[in-house]
Amino acid sequence: MFLKKAVPINNSSRHKLKLTKNLLSKSSKFLKQIKKGFKNVSGRSTTSGHITTRHKGGGVKKNYRFINFSNLNSVNLVLTTIYDPNRSAFVSTNYDLLSKQFCNTIATHLVYPGSIVICSDNISELKLGYRTSLHNIPTGSVIHNISLNENKGVIVRSAGTFGQIVQKTLLICKIKLPSGRIKDFSIKSYATVGVVSNLQNNLVITGKAGTSRLLGNRPSVRGIAMNPVDHPHGGRTNGGMPSVTPWGKPTKGKPTVKYKN
Repeated sequence: MFLKKAVPINNSSRHKLKLTKNLLSKSSKFLKQIKKGFKNVSGRSTTSGHITTRHKGGGVKKNYRFINFSNLNSVNLVLTTIYDPNRSAFVSTNYDLLSKQFCNTIATHLVYPGSIVICSDNISELKLGYRTSLHNIPTGSVIHNISLNENKGVIVRSAGTFGQIVQKTLLICKIKLPSGRIKDFSIKSYATVGVVSNLQNNLVITGKAGTSRLLGNRPSVRGIAMNPVDHPHGGRTNGGMPSVTPWGKPTKGKPTVKYKN
């Protein structure tokens, strides 16, 4: 995959950068069993219809792909790499040679179709895409899909992200997360070796508002452009108060300095 610049025939395509997906395969009919229904983004309550999350709504219909985050022993053959509209990373469609079933996993960078990916606690060697517990992975390794405990919760799975093992003890493993924070994990937690796929996702430029609307993002309006009934900044008074949210909370942090009279 590489970035392709659109021909600047109009203002909307002048700065557009899109990711070519010619190396990705399309969804096959025999893989419909690992999909489910449609996922619509509305930002509204299902009962009352009131807006619960601003700036969300519309968007195209999209199927949800079931992702296998389990830590069970498996030997997977990578069949294809597909696009997933529900996440920024690509998805690998695998065939488990032990359970004889198909499953989806988050694709690892530089792991191509035809590769063998193993998930086990007893691994003699480590390769890209292998999933094992942290006590088998040496210090300094780059990992992703880190489980918060032995069974639940997986973090570091966005496109192009990775964590790095900083220090290991008999019980605790210190990992530097993409945010720069160093967090303690159990030595029994599982992780996948390598970097999440789609490294150039942060370089994509939509170029026009219509692309954002198809993704389910609605436009945001400045508070000063609203009426006083809709926002504390409304009425075009242009100043007189610090920046606040529509509910009156300070947007730049609550003042903590106490001045003496």
